[in-house]
Amino acid sequence: MDKKRSLIEGVVALAVLGLGFGSMAAIMGPQNFINTVTRSAHDLLMNTVFYLMAITVIVGALSALMIEFGVVKIIERLTAPLMKPLFGLPGVASLAAVLTFLSDNPAILSLARDKGYASYFKRHQLYALANFGTAFGMGLIVMTYMMGLGFYAETLIGLFGAVVGAVVSTRLMQRAIKKKIGVVDAVPVQAQEEFDEDAVIKAKDENVVVRALNAMLDGGKGGVEAGMAIIPGVLIISTAVMMLTWGPRDPAAGYQGLAYEGVPVLPALGRFLSPLFDLLFGFKSPEAIAFPITSLGAVGAALGLVPRFIKEGLAHGNDIAVFTAIGMCWSGFLSTHTGMMDALGKREFIGKALASHAIGGLAAGVAAHYLYEGVQLASRLIG
Repeated sequence: MDKKRSLIEGVVALAVLGLGFGSMAAIMGPQNFINTVTRSAHDLLMNTVFYLMAITVIVGALSALMIEFGVVKIIERLTAPLMKPLFGLPGVASLAAVLTFLSDNPAILSLARDKGYASYFKRHQLYALANFGTAFGMGLIVMTYMMGLGFYAETLIGLFGAVVGAVVSTRLMQRAIKKKIGVVDAVPVQAQEEFDEDAVIKAKDENVVVRALNAMLDGGKGGVEAGMAIIPGVLIISTAVMMLTWGPRDPAAGYQGLAYEGVPVLPALGRFLSPLFDLLFGFKSPEAIAFPITSLGAVGAALGLVPRFIKEGLAHGNDIAVFTAIGMCWSGFLSTHTGMMDALGKREFIGKALASHAIGGLAAGVAAHYLYEGVQLASRLIG
């Protein structure tokens, strides 16, 4: 059975790859197709990946400093009262949001596996942490990148949208699970423990200057590792998406094998769905559909699309707000959610987790769009 399945999968994969690559090579010309793939990947590596890596190093150092000197604890305590009314989670869940915001989605797993931390949760709440944490994953990196492009208010609006998406995703996930398992303690009463926060956020007994230097260097090193980790996503996914977004650089000259040339399939899809995307997100260019699609797999790769959109005049303030909200909320959840739910020991809830978070990401984009429109209207009325 396994051999038969493997054979079928191999034939299907070969057919899909042959059809996809063959069609594009036939349209662009084989040599142009190969040149465009390699030149696009090279340009993304030099002009996008290293820029993103610089951000992850700086953000990593800043995050480590915040953890080392207790800033994270302050933020956690300020946000804890919002957890129950907004997300239906205990106050300690705020720590999960802060840590994933400063790093990435999998940061949630070390907390969820801690028996003391899990003691504060019901089972349906604990399993919804994967959705809750993912909604804030790589948040600081996404916001820093967008602000670096000159969009400040738009980025903050996007953060609000991501919070809305987190509420929707987390609540939907809890509701779906509660129907299956009811309201049960995540850890049996007799086995519950107090959560030792200092075991997670531990200050070292060293000179303040030494602590600061070590924190920045260790955080920067983690940033390098994070920057290296986004390379495959940016080079593979962004190259594919770019080549499905743009046509020849010079339509009169035809295909020349230049970077980012391709067959504009996504804009055609965007034009077909334009009324829907205009209503939901306020997208005015069909190419903008590429960002949310890319965010599903890797938000780092999606960020690599933004400079080209801005340069071509295809993305403006509203789009940046929506990109920030969707990028932060989804943050490549298709590539991490399955592994996270598996690590939590609940494979049977993977489908519910994915569906809930897909809806949450859409809600994030809608909220960002309409808040942006509201702010613009208010500013016009005041001005």
